[in-house]
Amino acid sequence: MRFASQKFDHEDQSKIGVLITNLGTPAAPTKGALRAYLKEFLSDPRVVEIPRLVWMLILHGIILNVRPARSAEAYQSVWLEEGSPLMVHTQNQAAELQKIFSNDDRIMVEFAMRYGEPSIKSTLTKMLDAGARKLLVLPLYPQYSGSTTASTFDAIAEDFTTRRWLPDFRFISHYHDRPEYVSAIASSIQSHWDAHGRAEKLMFSFHGVPKSYLENGDPYHCECLKSARLVAEQLGISKEEYLVVFQSRFGYAEWLQPYCDETLKSLPEQGVKSVQLVCPGFAADCLETIEEINVENRGYFLGAGGESFEYIPALNSDPEHIAMLESLIRDNLTDWV
Repeated sequence: MRFASQKFDHEDQSKIGVLITNLGTPAAPTKGALRAYLKEFLSDPRVVEIPRLVWMLILHGIILNVRPARSAEAYQSVWLEEGSPLMVHTQNQAAELQKIFSNDDRIMVEFAMRYGEPSIKSTLTKMLDAGARKLLVLPLYPQYSGSTTASTFDAIAEDFTTRRWLPDFRFISHYHDRPEYVSAIASSIQSHWDAHGRAEKLMFSFHGVPKSYLENGDPYHCECLKSARLVAEQLGISKEEYLVVFQSRFGYAEWLQPYCDETLKSLPEQGVKSVQLVCPGFAADCLETIEEINVENRGYFLGAGGESFEYIPALNSDPEHIAMLESLIRDNLTDWV
């Protein structure tokens, strides 16, 4: 095996790299860009746990010939002048954190995407070439899942196999019950209530995963329920006043339930005419929150007879969110700085 060549300056040995990561985004809202992105994303065995040969036949024979055009239309509806919402928000989060740590020239903050660009590999090379000797990685997934957090670790480990020299390494696997995170979510909901009043139901919607992942030991479902419970407790609301649902299911297998879309369709006939929905598992607004939730699922609720649907935005670069991330990072750098 050939290892990547790196040159190091002895004077830079105290440099610390902080890498925040998120899922990823296509390079453009086009069919071609979506095909490349979906090919990388859906080829990850952590994301789709179907026997490889069977899945590759489905992926290349059906999905990559059908889904890119449909997904491109959805991305076109949310695309910003600066790029995809997820890219813009994650870049802004990294910039805000770099400002906070700018008084310590030992610390550099960068961001990368698990799929697409900037890639984990290229960003690691950038940081190591800049003198990082210690590396802290923070995937922006509050709740741990093998399909997200562990996949990020896989990408870093794969990159490390090509390097002769490795940095001291720390990895934050989740922060679903961290008090500052719970408070930040609760504060965003309370601020929305202060401005718009309260709906009959508060819904916590998390990205879904196949039920088999839970049955095989993935803690994601439990961490989602705990996050929602802690936020509800901080807001002082009862179990009857909120719901936990799961969105974005794909394929024919059973996923975590209750499903967001089906729940929204059923609520009006149960007498619930107004809902407010928040997505605590998303650190930044993206296609799944802006289009899937605030357009598609809004339509399901109103079409079924609902009268008021309000989406409470992700934390994005909210100061309380950035302060929470700073605190989380500092806790893991205690004996490094």
